[in-house]
Amino acid sequence: MSQLRITLIGGPTALIEVGGFRLLTDPTFDQPGDYKLPHVTLTKTAGPALSADQVGPVDAVLLSHDQHSDNLDHSGRDFLAKASRVLTTVAGAKRLGGKAEGFAPWASTELTGHDGRRLRVTATPARHGPAGIEPLSGDVIGFVLSFDDGTHKPIQKPIYITGDTVWYDGVADVARRFQAGVVMPFAGAAQTRGPFHLTMDTNDAIETARAFPDALIVPVHYDSWAHFKQTGNDLDVSFKALGFADRLRILAPGVPTLIN
Repeated sequence: MSQLRITLIGGPTALIEVGGFRLLTDPTFDQPGDYKLPHVTLTKTAGPALSADQVGPVDAVLLSHDQHSDNLDHSGRDFLAKASRVLTTVAGAKRLGGKAEGFAPWASTELTGHDGRRLRVTATPARHGPAGIEPLSGDVIGFVLSFDDGTHKPIQKPIYITGDTVWYDGVADVARRFQAGVVMPFAGAAQTRGPFHLTMDTNDAIETARAFPDALIVPVHYDSWAHFKQTGNDLDVSFKALGFADRLRILAPGVPTLIN
């Protein structure tokens, strides 16, 4: 099996290194500040653990969506211009232009390493809040990363990155199609425009863990923004209470962490 290393940079931004590939999720490198969106102001409360320069070149950016500043801020947009590939939603690719490639759920593409290893990226469905939120939230996708050694032999169980979503039938469908070894839920129970959450809360994360019974749960996007209502500690307490503590890995920001 190929070693997997994940470095949490802050918010939804994480560097994934596996099989000779370097991938970055939803780039956010700005310092703290306010972002005025059409219906809400988002407040960033902490800067990144690593700068864009410290992250360096990546093979692809996995951008769940471009329309919200907590997933793509000003410095994150600058980072896109330097990336070899930017994989995102169909609507987002049209807005961003340049290197952005748009993918509907279940569409896929491949990256090929210098040693012949291949990484298949499959876009997955996501719903950024309760049923009916789509006209307000816009399109969002997650990603499944599947690997082989160039001869179609798997070198790593799939990695599932949920993107901004709650637990719903689309996430359950991902579980039916892929036996992921690592799941990275976008957690934090984000709340902005009403008494409902827009990303996974602790219950959603637990449902996701149950749907992927062989996966290690490595949450991101629960810190650095004022609109998150739950923390990594809330996840830790909930998983311990239900006997799932050994399946949860809370990452220390800025520290490259080997995931077994």
